Amino acid sequence: MKSYRETQRNPVRHLPSVIMVGLLHVLVGYALVSGLARKVVEVIKAPLETKIIEEIKKALPDTPPPPPPKLAAPPPPFIPPPEVNIQVPVQAQQAPTITTVTTTKPPPGPPPKAAPPAPPAPPAPVVRKNVRPVGEIVRPVFPRQAIRDGIQSGSIVAHLVIRPDGTVSEVRIIRAKPPRIFDREVIRALSQWRFAPEAVGFIGEVDIDFKLTD
Repeated sequence: MKSYRETQRNPVRHLPSVIMVGLLHVLVGYALVSGLARKVVEVIKAPLETKIIEEIKKALPDTPPPPPPKLAAPPPPFIPPPEVNIQVPVQAQQAPTITTVTTTKPPPGPPPKAAPPAPPAPPAPVVRKNVRPVGEIVRPVFPRQAIRDGIQSGSIVAHLVIRPDGTVSEVRIIRAKPPRIFDREVIRALSQWRFAPEAVGFIGEVDIDFKLTD
């Protein structure tokens, strides 16, 4: 009797059984594959059934109809009121009362007083003729402008306003011939004149003649 180890060492003895097992697996696999393929084709060829599902409409609740409009009642027919004649007693119209008012004018007042007359103007001072100064007499000089203009003579009448102390406050040219030629020189000279003091001032008159000599 051979041992298990010896039998396993000789593979030739098992070769026919291995081939039989392999063939059996191949046949079974073929049968399975061919059968499944046929079933797949039959499934594809089978007609497709389609069903149309109708939409289920929800039943709307029944709404009551709107109430009929209210009609306004027609106005009652116009019935004119009955005429009533009422007699009103007529009152006698009284004449208006006219009141006369008499106005008395007040007596005239006294006439306005007349304004007092203006005081009389003081008398004009007496002009003294040909007054003579005291002390040194400053004499006017013949103007050079008159010489250039060819004027050789002239005359001046002047009034001197003399203060109480004898000084001259103003020189007034009363008459000049020719005019405005000797005025400035006369005013310059006569303003320096001095007179004897007096209680009241006065006005003196002076005549001055100009003559150009060689």
